[in-house]
This record gives sequence, C-alpha cells and structure tokens, in this order.
Amino acid sequence: MNAPSPKADKTSRILNEVFGFSCFRPGQVEVIDTLLRGDSALAVMPTGAGKSMCFQVPALALDGLTIVISPLIALMQDQVAALRLAGIKAETINSSKDRLENIETWRQVAAGRISILYLSPERLLTERMLAAVSGLPVSLFVVDEAHCISQWGPAFRPEYADLSKLRILFPDTPILALTATADAVTRQDIIDKLFGGNAG
Repeated sequence: MNAPSPKADKTSRILNEVFGFSCFRPGQVEVIDTLLRGDSALAVMPTGAGKSMCFQVPALALDGLTIVISPLIALMQDQVAALRLAGIKAETINSSKDRLENIETWRQVAAGRISILYLSPERLLTERMLAAVSGLPVSLFVVDEAHCISQWGPAFRPEYADLSKLRILFPDTPILALTATADAVTRQDIIDKLFGGNAG
C-alpha cells in the first residue's frame, strides 16, 4: 500500500487538529488536491455538504493569504466568527464596520497576521483594493455563491461579473468557485467567466 503524500498527510492533520473531523466528506479531497496543485476548481455541493472545508483546509495548508469573496455581510461575519472559534486568524473588511476598524484589519492583513480575509466583490474590485492586494502573497481566491456570476442563474449580480478580472490580474493564483446550486448551463457559464473555460 502506498503511503499518503506529504500534502495529504498535512491536510488530514489540519482537518483533525483544527476542525475536529477524522475524515473528509465525499468530493472534498478532489477539490483540495486540485487547489494544492495550483489549479482552479468549481465545486457544486448542496448546503451542509462541507463546501467551506474545501477552502479552509487549503488556506491553512498553503503559505500566504486566502481571500474569500462573499455577497452578504452577515454570512461573512458568521464565518469569521466560526473560524476564530477554531483558532484561525480570519477577518473581514466591510461597510458594517467603521473606517478605523477596517484600517486596523488591513494593517493586520498587510503584516501577514491574517490567514483568511472576507471581502464583498464591490470592495475587492475597487482599483485601490486590487492594487493593495496585488502586493500581498495571495495563495487562493474563493468565490462563494458563485452562481451569482452567471447571467443564466436566478441570482445574477452584475458586480459578480467583474470577478472575471481575477484570472487576468492574478494568473498564477488558483480560484475556487463554490455554489450549492447550478445547472449545467450555469456551471459552464461560471467556468467560462472565472476560469476562461478551464477548471478542475
């Protein structure tokens, strides 16, 4: 029997020691392995299937910063709170916080003290934020609720469409698109827009 690879051993250790799970759920390993190879991926998993683990484990296995793009402030805040309870250095910059709070959070990010940063698409895609992010060691972008990028999906959000810039501005950084619901047409639209037609 082949011994597990060092990467597989590391991700299993993170899953157990940080999150308290003894094994991965179906589909998680394939997504995580794709990201650790430096490739982008689309993960369509029903709610409760463990989509967040598909990026939280790689975020801790990779050096650098993981940026999660989410459409809802409440969702960002809930996920940041849960990650902090697990001892993970996560933060969000959003309009519900005052300017000084956001500035202090950015200082922490720029100093390399934050592992996972949550942003809305509108905030990430400002010229100022993109310029700032380009100077950081970003190891992974995560687009949550990725069906919002598709004009064929029921929840299309125009500001999501501009996320197609990420693969051009950060060609060497993998992108994970996550959604709980996407038919075949919507999936292909996500892949075309975010990944230029290529994804794991």
